[in-house]
Formats: sequence, structure tokens, C-alpha cells
Amino acid sequence: MIQLSPSERIKKESSGLRGTLAEGLADALTGSLSEDDQILLKHHGMYQQDDRDRREERAVKKLERLYSFMIRLRIPGGYMSPGQWIATHHCAGKHATGIIKITTRQTIQLHGLLKSDIKPTIRSFDAVKLDSIAACGDVNRNVVCSAHPSVSPLHESVFAYASKISEMALPRSRAYYEIWLDQEKIASTDETDPLYGDTYLPRKFKIAIAIPPDNDVDVLSNDIGLIAVIEAGELAGFNIAVGGGLSTTHGNAATYARLGSVIGFVSGEERVLKTVYEILTIQRDYGNRSDRKQARLKYTIDKMGLEAFRIELFKRSGFMLEEARPWSFRQRADHYGWEQNQSGRWFYTAFVENGRICDDDNQQLKSGLYAIAETGLAAFRFTCNQNVIIADVKAGHRAIIEELLERYGIAQYTRRISPVRGNAMACVALPTCPLALAEAQRYMPAFISRVEEVLANHGLQDEAIVIRMTGCPNGCARPYLAEIGLIGSGEGRYNLHLGGDRLGLRLNRKFRENLDESEILSLLDTLFARYTRENTAETFGDYCDRSFNTLP
Repeated sequence: MIQLSPSERIKKESSGLRGTLAEGLADALTGSLSEDDQILLKHHGMYQQDDRDRREERAVKKLERLYSFMIRLRIPGGYMSPGQWIATHHCAGKHATGIIKITTRQTIQLHGLLKSDIKPTIRSFDAVKLDSIAACGDVNRNVVCSAHPSVSPLHESVFAYASKISEMALPRSRAYYEIWLDQEKIASTDETDPLYGDTYLPRKFKIAIAIPPDNDVDVLSNDIGLIAVIEAGELAGFNIAVGGGLSTTHGNAATYARLGSVIGFVSGEERVLKTVYEILTIQRDYGNRSDRKQARLKYTIDKMGLEAFRIELFKRSGFMLEEARPWSFRQRADHYGWEQNQSGRWFYTAFVENGRICDDDNQQLKSGLYAIAETGLAAFRFTCNQNVIIADVKAGHRAIIEELLERYGIAQYTRRISPVRGNAMACVALPTCPLALAEAQRYMPAFISRVEEVLANHGLQDEAIVIRMTGCPNGCARPYLAEIGLIGSGEGRYNLHLGGDRLGLRLNRKFRENLDESEILSLLDTLFARYTRENTAETFGDYCDRSFNTLP
């Protein structure tokens, strides 16, 4: 008999993700929740965390850890109305740290909520039709989609699939509404969940939609990737990729990053949604429920074999996927500054370093976005590169928005960032992430400044090299798809990965382990010198991949 992981028991016995969350929320003697409830809380879009910077200080004083909560919203495709942005701004200031964090999955999260602040925060979001259902946990998470409408005249048609898939894959449980919004439990409500059952999925599940030629979503890093196929000016359907996933575990060779495999093409909304649904059911039924480190779809597919997976999908869906249609990507970086889409609306992409929306010495970003929202003349779109697009601006209103971007220093800062800074990403890491082994977003800006100096020394200051950093091998900032990936291995130390490409179509490889800053910069200095000396027309990532075995 297979020994299930503890999480499987907790989910099964949770009464539809309720557990004892309501009782734990009412316990004023502690800022924490029980261990079982912390597992369930993720399915409601929240994590319990604590300030790791203050652990030692509080332990000396015999105080419990300084617990707080992170809440992540479910925003398919990353779109917010002006009113929703205003509500988020106020929630961040009243209940959280004040910083709004854009995630690498095209949504936002707030950190630092006390237990007593969770319900008021969720009520405020609910009032503007926002929720955090299934933003975390062993379910399908936020569905992402190519962000910028100028990428295709059919962006709106493709973008609509993000919400359709998200709604289709929501859990049936009413626990969220009962616990956080005090709605009455309706005895007659059937909570039988044909998709998730009572144990949900073995692990988290991620879906992305890409619109070529842009791959801003890193589509092949997802459990399911849908690549839009546009023929003769019409949306023909989607190529389907399965089995992408980047998280690994240091020292565990059985864990690995994997790019999704394209298994075919499907057309028609009904068949597209059926295909996605049945891939989810295959993972539900075949995914590893005993070892969570082996529980993602990538391991299920590699264990089954790709052909057996295709056959099982055919049995469940009732139709065969067609042969994949031709597709290609030309870029994945964000389009900074102003661009106009085919219908005449204007869009301004602002640089948000590591997704942290706040006011600082560089720009009054948080105040500026609030001022823009108050005009009611622009919406907001988040990108998977952690930036924000001031969206849907009519031609007659552009000057008003432009003046605000200049007044708050947003346009000036976006104009002056270097190409390497504009392409960089980092995860949250310390002090709140319990998995972090090293710094990421707090350290990345200073690190990029030092890299800029090294690049300038070799005349490479205009190179848009992709650098990504995470505090642990979980890979939330997708460092395994960077030209230079830095993955935390210990305090102040990182594994250095090299050789990813600019388009998100090739994984990098581990080059050196457990390096400190001086060792990393020294190695990069040597590599940049050699890259410059050989005067290659390749990108730095392509050069490192080709020359990997001969690099110093």
C-alpha cells in the first residue's frame, strides 16, 4: 500500500478546505495557525510567514515568532480596473507592509498582514470583485497570459481564455466565503467536486497562455502551456505543451527543471477547455501523492512516458490532438514606454524593480499609480516579468497620464534603467519566505549595479543579458531560464547557472556551486572579457551554451 504524504490526509479530512481555520482565526492568544490549517490556508490564497530577521531577538525575549500572513490574489491574465487598484492601494497601506508586490505569475500579493487583518482585507477585495481563491495550494493557480495587447490584434480573444480556464478549474468548496466573508453555510449546496475530489491535486499546477511572437510568460515552464496559433488573421487554436516546471531541491538528483513538451494542436473553445480539464484529471489520478518532491506533472509525464500520456488524454477527452502547428518566438522582454495597439488605445509599461511597488529614491511609483487610478482613465495590467502596464488609455487622455508619469518620476526612471536591469528578476526570499537560503529581491538591485560596472568595463553596457536570482532552488523567478541564473545555496552564497537563451526555450546549466559575491563577479568579469574578445554575434547565453565545456 502506498504511504501518502501528511498533506494528503490533511486535505482529505479538511471538510472541503475548512479544517479548523475559523477557530484558529478566533484564537487571540497566538498570531499563528495550527500546522494542518497552514496547509489548508494555501488553498485560500495565503501563506503564514514570520519575520526571520527578528527570530533571534524574539527568542531571547521568549516571545513567539513575529507571525504574519501573505495574501495573493487570483487575477487571470493580470488585469485590474482603476477601482480595484485603488482598493489594493488602501489595503496595502492599512493592513499590510504598504508595499504591493507584483509576482512572476502576473498577480499581486501583500505581505505582513496580522491574523486579525485577514478578514477585513478579504472583505475589501471582495467589494471590488477580487479574491484569493486557489492562488496557492494544490490546485490550478493564477492563469497567466501574454500581457501586452499590442502583440496581436487578437489579444483580447486569446486573453479571454485565462478567465475561462481559471473559472473552470476553481474548487467547488464554499469554505472561502464562509470563513473569510461570514457567509452562511447552505446545507443544500452540493460541494461534490468532479475535478478535485476531496484530495485536490498532488501539488500546485500552473497554466500559461503565450501569443507569439512574445514569450513573456515563459510558457514552457508551466504544467500546461497554450501557444496561440493565428492563421489568416484568425485564432486557429492552440498548440498544447505539457510537463514544464522549474523547482528542484539541492542535493536531490531526482528533482530537476524541465521544459514543457509540445504534444499537439487543438481548436475550438470546447475542445481547448476539455483538453486542459482532462490533463488536470490525469495529474489528479496519476500524480505522486507520497513524495511531494516528485508530485509535479513533469514527473508524472516522465514516469508514464509522453506517448502513454497522449493516449490517456485521448481516452479521457474523446478526441486526438492534431499535429502541432508551426510557431516561433522572437522576444520575451517587456515593451517599456508607450505603445499603441491595433484599436488605437495606448499602453505604457513602467519598470518595477523585482515587482516592488513603493515610493523610494528612484520614483514615487506607488503614489503615481494611485494618482493615475484616481483619474479613472487607465486600467492596469501586470506582466510575468514583474512590471506594470498602464493600460487602455484613449488617445485624448494620453497627455494626462503622461504628465502624471513625469510628475512622479516614473517615466524618468523607466527611461534611464540599463538593459540588464530591465531584464532582471528576483523572488521575495528573505526575510519572509521560509524556504529562502539566501537574499534575492533585497540584494538584487545592488548586485545589478555591480554587474553594470563589470559590463561597462568590457563595453557591454548595452547588452540586455537576462539575470535572475532566487533565494532557494524552488525557482520562483525562473532562474533556470536565464542567461545567468543565481540560486541561493546558503547565506550570501549562490549556485551560478549559465547558458539559457533570450526566448525561454532552453534551460541553463549549473556552472559553479556555492559562490559568494566576489567570486561571482570575478567569474563574470572573466567570462565577459572572453565573450568580448571572441567578438561573437551570439547572445551571451548562446555563447555560454556553445562554449560551456571550455569556459574557465
